[in-house]
Amino acid sequence: MKIIITGSLGHISKPLTEELVQKGHQVTVISSKADKQQEIEALGAAAAIGSVEDVDFLTATFTGADAVYTMVPPTNFFDPNFDLTTHCSKIGNNYVHAIEQSGIKRVVHLSSIGAHMEKDSGLILAHRAVEVILDKLPGDVTITFIRPVGFYYNLLGFIPAIKNQGVISANYGADELLVWVSPIDIAAAIAEEFETSFTSRKVRYAASDELTGHETAKVLGEAIGIPDLQWILVSDEERLRVMKAVGLNPTIAEGLVQMFASQYNGSLMEDYYRHKPALGKVKIADFAKEFAAVYHQK
Repeated sequence: MKIIITGSLGHISKPLTEELVQKGHQVTVISSKADKQQEIEALGAAAAIGSVEDVDFLTATFTGADAVYTMVPPTNFFDPNFDLTTHCSKIGNNYVHAIEQSGIKRVVHLSSIGAHMEKDSGLILAHRAVEVILDKLPGDVTITFIRPVGFYYNLLGFIPAIKNQGVISANYGADELLVWVSPIDIAAAIAEEFETSFTSRKVRYAASDELTGHETAKVLGEAIGIPDLQWILVSDEERLRVMKAVGLNPTIAEGLVQMFASQYNGSLMEDYYRHKPALGKVKIADFAKEFAAVYHQK
C-alpha cells in the first residue's frame, strides 16, 4: 500500500513510519524541513518537502497514494496572535481538498479525546472542528478518527514547577483517575487501522496506562529521587493565572484550563469509557525513565 504520512518525524510519525516500512508498505513522509530528508530516507521512506498549509503541494503529494495519515502539526501557543480554531480549520479543509482531488479512499486522522463534545471542552473544540470537516468527505472515503488520551510527554511541562515548588499542581488530577498514552502505542494503533478492512467512519481511542494523579506523581517522583512528590489540585482561576504568567497566549491558556476542567468533571472522558480500548504496551514506569532523564538535564 502507498501511504502518505504527515507530521514529519515527530513523536508519532517516526515510529509509525518505521512500522509501516517494516511491514512492506511504500511510505512517503511530508516534512516542512528540508534537513529531514536524509533521516526520512534512512528509514526506508520517501520524503516530500513542503507544508500542509500549501493545498497544491498536498494534492500533488497525495496523488497516486492509497491512504494517508493526517494530523495538525504542533504550533506556538506563546504567539499572542495565534488563532487555533482558524489554523486547524484551514488545515482540515486543505486535507479535504487534497483527498478529494487525489482520489484517496483511506484516511486515518489524529484527533483527540473529548472530540465528541460540542461545547465546554476548551482547545479540543478545534480538534472536533477538523473531524466535522473531514466527515464531509464523500461516503466512499473510509476514515478512522484516532482519539488519544493525555500524552505522557505533556508531563514534562511540570518539571519547572517541581524544581521550583516541589510539587505538581494543576486543575485536574490528584484523586482523579488519569489515562495516559505513549506516541508509540498511538503509532501502533494507526498502523493497525491501515490494515483493517471496513467501509465507513469510526472512532478509535488510544491509551497506554491508567492511574490517579497521586499515583502518577509517585511514579515520577521515585524516578527523579523525590519519592514523596505530591500532585496538588488548584482552582481553575489559579491555573489560569500561572499559565498567563509564563506567557501563554491568553485564549490558549483559557482553552487549556477549560479542557482540563472538563476532564476533572468527567465530561471529557465520557465517550472514552463508553468505547474503552485495550491498553497499549508502554506504561508510566517506562515513561518515568525518560522523564527522569529530561528532569536531570534541566
